Amino acid sequence: MTRVVAQGTFDLIHPGHVHYLEDAAAMGDELHVILARRENVTHKDPPVLPNRQRRDVVAALDPVDHARIGHPEDIFAPIEAIDPDVIALGFDQHHDAAAIEAELADRGLDCAVERASPREARYDDEVLSSGDIADRVLAQRGDSDP
Repeated sequence: MTRVVAQGTFDLIHPGHVHYLEDAAAMGDELHVILARRENVTHKDPPVLPNRQRRDVVAALDPVDHARIGHPEDIFAPIEAIDPDVIALGFDQHHDAAAIEAELADRGLDCAVERASPREARYDDEVLSSGDIADRVLAQRGDSDP
C-alpha cells in the first residue's frame, strides 16, 4: 500500500484545496493529511477557523483517508509516525522540496517528494485562495467585528 501525505492550512476550503487533495490521493492508495496548527502558520495570516474544525472538514472530503493536526513543535513528527511513501506538496506551497528531502533522509525516511498540479479557475469569478475568499467577504459584508 502506498501512503501519501499532503499538508497545509486548509482554511476556508475552496476548489484548489479539493484539487490538491484529489491529485495527492491519486499518487497512492491511502491519503493522510496533516493540517498546520494555527500557531505554526507564520508565512501568511493565521487561519480563521480553529484547528479541529479545519481537520474535521478536511477529514470529511472524499479523497482523504486520515486527517490530523500537526505537531506543535516538529513538523516532521507526524510524517515519521505515518512513514509515507510520498509527500505531495501543493503546486504553490512555499516549501523547498530539496530541503524536505534532505530532512527526510536525515531522519532515515525513504520518501519521494512530489508537487501536485495546478488548478486553474474554471470561470471568471471562481476563487481559489482562502485569503481571496476572506478579502471578498470583507469587501462585500464590511470589515466589522462579529
